[in-house]
Amino acid sequence: MKIITSKKRNFIILIAFAAFFSVFLAIGMIAADKVEDFSTLELSSSSVATAISEDIGRAVAETETDVNEIVKTISVSQQEATVELTRTVFTVTEYDKPVTKYASDTVNVRSGAGTDYDKVGKLAWGSTVEVTGETDNEWYEVSFKGTTAFIKGEYIVDELPGTPYVFVGDSRTVQLQMAVGSSDKAYIAKIGEGYGWFKNTALSLIPVYAGKGTKMIINFGVNDLANAGKYISLVNSYVDTWTNAGITVYYASVTPVGAGATVTNAQIESFNTQLQAGLDSRVQWIDGYTYLQQAGFTTADGLHYNAATYRSLYSYYMSIIG
Repeated sequence: MKIITSKKRNFIILIAFAAFFSVFLAIGMIAADKVEDFSTLELSSSSVATAISEDIGRAVAETETDVNEIVKTISVSQQEATVELTRTVFTVTEYDKPVTKYASDTVNVRSGAGTDYDKVGKLAWGSTVEVTGETDNEWYEVSFKGTTAFIKGEYIVDELPGTPYVFVGDSRTVQLQMAVGSSDKAYIAKIGEGYGWFKNTALSLIPVYAGKGTKMIINFGVNDLANAGKYISLVNSYVDTWTNAGITVYYASVTPVGAGATVTNAQIESFNTQLQAGLDSRVQWIDGYTYLQQAGFTTADGLHYNAATYRSLYSYYMSIIG
């Protein structure tokens, strides 16, 4: 069934009236002896009829186009309504009073308790948040910038969490910090140091920054490659303490040197081989040495790298750590 709007109906009536008037005029001309050739009249009448048919056809076609657009619009509206209806349904149990909790990672804040709701902001690691309730699908209702919002429960903890990433090392770790920054990371490092500083100073600082959920990357050795056995014994003696505290431990290999360095790559390879074989199986090995040998590196003094190389090395660490 075709639907014809009032506008199109008026247009068709106008065309029909024009056709009627034309035929009426032709008859009048015959009556007045103004037409001399009836074949001409037949041709004119046929042309008028054809023109009328074409105009009516266009009007109907345009009307069908309008109807199709209306149907299309209705269809889109129905689709949008369906999307709205398929969002996560949840219920909230309100707390008697707000509770202060902490973000254990950088996390999205959403308008509803599901990833299918719009993001309204973000919280950085360690941020405090006022929790006002919890949902039946393990999200928290929170007060966020004066409005009610929701955060996935696995990213909210009762106590201030450990720093996500803690780097412990020598001058290379110091320069890594300068290249990549400190957001959500802590650095326990000092230029020119090795085993003695690690044992006497760094170990006591680790609990200050590292805790449940922390990923700790140790990188000592380039300044005292002869102490491989001591590093193995020290790290292995603390691995129980660290893992029980919820810390995931990594040892990053000593990375290669260039021309002019006071140590050789052969010495570095020997140190790395000893540590990889001797460290507790709970200490995960990161082979930055092979990575930089393959990816390339730039060093001005043979020992330390430029910022671009440190950023590349950091990206490799993160690809291993996740």
